[in-house]
Amino acid sequence: MIRPTRRALLATPLAAPALAQSGFPNRPIRLIIPWLPGGVADHLRLLADLAGQNLGQTVVPENRPGVSGTLGPALIAQEPRGDGHLIGQIPITAFRIPAMLRRPPFDPMADFTWVIHLSGYCFGVVVRQDSPFTTWEELLAHAKANPGRISYASPGSGSSAHIAMERIAEENGAPFLHVPYRGGSDTAQALLSGAVDCTADSTSWVPLVRDGTFRLLVTWGAGRARSFPEVPTLRETGIDLVSDSPFGLAAPKNTDPGVVRALHDALRPALFDPRHVEMLDRFDMPMRYMGPEEYTAFARRLNEEEGAAVRRLGLRMD
Repeated sequence: MIRPTRRALLATPLAAPALAQSGFPNRPIRLIIPWLPGGVADHLRLLADLAGQNLGQTVVPENRPGVSGTLGPALIAQEPRGDGHLIGQIPITAFRIPAMLRRPPFDPMADFTWVIHLSGYCFGVVVRQDSPFTTWEELLAHAKANPGRISYASPGSGSSAHIAMERIAEENGAPFLHVPYRGGSDTAQALLSGAVDCTADSTSWVPLVRDGTFRLLVTWGAGRARSFPEVPTLRETGIDLVSDSPFGLAAPKNTDPGVVRALHDALRPALFDPRHVEMLDRFDMPMRYMGPEEYTAFARRLNEEEGAAVRRLGLRMD
């Protein structure tokens, strides 16, 4: 399917929020962000502010990090009301972690109402500037020659960074030592302190690469990152892998369709607001808008694909 370009969507007149159930919203809306504050995740704080202006009601961002980004979705799944006053980011780990547990805290396809798909991430591997590794090929060769000796930080077990590194290790005979953390600020601190040899994460590392503290070795997109055109992709180094960890916002199950439409119609112009677009661009985050129906179908495909990948790699958390 051909999707409209970002320019076309920005130029399209945006409809006023759809009418929902009587009185919605009648109090502040909580927006759960399942990561630590700071870095890439903060674009959702700006999105909350812009959407609140469209709704005429405050949207309050609330950071709830933990369990590889799935503590937040678990809170949404447990909400009994589903009246639209609680929404949150659903990272791709929400489709993986349940497949890694004997008693998962939620069912991705039964416990959420899909509101709007937003974006994805630009991932890469970084080392400290004083690292002996100046290229990704050097780091990979050392990992092959020294199995389990090269440690990397990720934002959690089952995260896109973890899954991609496990695939790289499996397919290239280069086992790494995985050290999971709760988010980008923690992975950056781990690398700064020397607790790990490298970090595999989304673009929380951008400021530290730009100021010369970290060195970016490789990115994981289909093409080179706009901000770092000199850095090769995994495909360019001979590894056929692309990872951008798509995500969106969801409400609890059985949320009224009119409420979903009102939320969507406030969030869509916020997503395409030039101030928010500039923030996505700053972190090389791709625009991946989908409405509720398309997002629901996409979530179903993700659930099947990510569950299959977890089972193939034999990843477990209990």
